[in-house]
Amino acid sequence: MASYRISIKTSAVGELEGIPDSNRSRIIYLIQGLAEDPRPAGCEKLSGHDKYRLRQGRYSILYRINGDEVILTGAVSRH
Repeated sequence: MASYRISIKTSAVGELEGIPDSNRSRIIYLIQGLAEDPRPAGCEKLSGHDKYRLRQGRYSILYRINGDEVILTGAVSRH
């Protein structure tokens, strides 16, 4: 299987830094997994957008796929 490069937008870095450590490590693990499979089980393509969502607990990881690159656009809480 092809390997994808992971890029994280500056705004997403700030969002990740605001997540408590216990949840952040799980989220980072999922993000790293996107390098091998950018469409893992449980991911959803957002209707009307060229983005995907992957959930970890109460957080949503938002990203898009551009060729051989996965671009993380956000990691937000779903309250």
